[in-house]
Amino acid sequence: MVDITQKQNTHRTAIAQAIVKVGSPETITAIQNRTVPKGDVFAMSKAAGFLGLKKTPELLPDCHPLPIEYAGIEYEIEGLQITVKVTVKTFYKTGVEVEAMHGASVVALNMYDMLKPIDKAIEIHQIKLLRKTGGKSDLKA
Repeated sequence: MVDITQKQNTHRTAIAQAIVKVGSPETITAIQNRTVPKGDVFAMSKAAGFLGLKKTPELLPDCHPLPIEYAGIEYEIEGLQITVKVTVKTFYKTGVEVEAMHGASVVALNMYDMLKPIDKAIEIHQIKLLRKTGGKSDLKA
């Protein structure tokens, strides 16, 4: 693990995405109408994403445990594509971009798990960091 004892606390923000593509308009309708047999896909996936981003340092050995002071998960549907955006904020010595990407990944995997009984054509794409601020380097889209 990298030594961060000399670093200063700064306000850190990261926004990551994952894209879930489904195979039919009926799947989107089932999600929107909350008729997926396993339950409310957006609500359950949001809860899974929060758990995932909080547990990042337990699963990735070089990630420092850090205080997550804000996390938000948003969905945008366009055609057969659902874009998941995860925002994580803290005031700490190290960034939260891995937590944001891990959260987006877990959201997408949970959506896959919930939708697989009704749609065999689900794909997960473009898990990536969109933006980060704070610390030495910023990445702004």
